[in-house]
Amino acid sequence: MKLSRARLALVIGLAGALLLVAVIVSPMLLISMPSFLSDGGFSVDCQDSTQVEEVSDSGTADIPGEYLDLYKKNGQKIGVQWNILAAVGKRETDHGRSDLPGVKSGTNSAGAAGPMQFLISTWGGKARMPMSSTINGYASDGDGDGVGDIYNPADAILGAAKMLKRNGAPENVRQALFVYNRAWWYVDQVEEIARKYAKSGEVKVPPQASEECDDPLVEAAPSDIVAKILEFALAQRGKPYLWGGTGPDAFDCSGVIYAAYRAAGLTIPRTTFTQWPFGAKVLEGDEQPGDLVFFNAGPGTSASSPGHVGLVVSKGKMLEARCRLCGPIKVTSYQARDNRVGFTRPLQNSGVLDQLKKLQNSSL
Repeated sequence: MKLSRARLALVIGLAGALLLVAVIVSPMLLISMPSFLSDGGFSVDCQDSTQVEEVSDSGTADIPGEYLDLYKKNGQKIGVQWNILAAVGKRETDHGRSDLPGVKSGTNSAGAAGPMQFLISTWGGKARMPMSSTINGYASDGDGDGVGDIYNPADAILGAAKMLKRNGAPENVRQALFVYNRAWWYVDQVEEIARKYAKSGEVKVPPQASEECDDPLVEAAPSDIVAKILEFALAQRGKPYLWGGTGPDAFDCSGVIYAAYRAAGLTIPRTTFTQWPFGAKVLEGDEQPGDLVFFNAGPGTSASSPGHVGLVVSKGKMLEARCRLCGPIKVTSYQARDNRVGFTRPLQNSGVLDQLKKLQNSSL
């Protein structure tokens, strides 16, 4: 059937309009296109949005303002999802509103106390403890009064954040919750509440939990040597912590760094205590991939003799083997740690510089 000239002109006009729309819209499509189509294969957003999760309407309605502020503040400070903290508070005591035994005084039948329901022994041995004393537990001073009070929401929520962080959060939330209360039905219930409290309806995990965020780290290394160090170190993700371990199946914090440098053909000291004075000191803000970041952590350690070390893989992030109960070797944030004592650069040690020259000469 032949088209009249008028109809033919209309068809051509519509086609031209659609083409114009496609030309105008196509840049927007490229911007909003899933990253696996536009950046060579990466489908994960490697920007960390876990700590900027907004509160849902139901969360705002259900969580008392004082408690919501504490969940957000301590989630940000310690580096765990605030909505997971809030969900624990809801599941345990309805954000301190429960009148059951142990919430505001004494303990319940299981020996738990306070709005976050810590066992007295897990808190540190007493319900109220001066923070100047030696504490073997999660007793914390969230309001700055010098006392870790298990019944004080500011103290209890800070302690709960530390416990969740210690046991795998924010990357392995389910493991952390299971340690908090050893029942998988409890883990499921808390996660369900947490999803309802978040505007997104999710329990977000940081991008370092995804291996797809690793390759760009190696590509951005400042030198080929650092790229080899990072490539080996990142390949150890998921392996367990083992005190004294240097691989290949398990490592401790300094052991994985020692092994990563060896994989690049370099020898550095084996332990955290000997790695700290070995490298050239680096000012905070000047650190770069391949540097080491140290922490005052563990018995017998101090600011001048740190007990934990991580390998810087990018600004703000490190690979670490933290502890037996902290989950597997992983990439985490070092900026959220308040016990950080400094950075060093082993590649500027005179002995390592000699090793680098020999490696260079041997490759000629």
